[in-house]
Amino acid sequence: MEPYDELADAVSNIESRIADAIFDTVRAQLRGDEVNQAKELERRLSKIRRSLQKAEHLLRGASED
Repeated sequence: MEPYDELADAVSNIESRIADAIFDTVRAQLRGDEVNQAKELERRLSKIRRSLQKAEHLLRGASED
């Protein structure tokens, strides 16, 4: 295993947990539960998810150097 693959795997795991949280907030929006708060949380979580995806990609790329 490459030196950064373990870190990339950990980041990927966190990203998956964030994706689950995003689905939970979307479900809350559909139910009408605190819609404004759910929308804002979804936006923030989506930004976090994109950052984690980028970090994973960079870590995996770093292991190929």
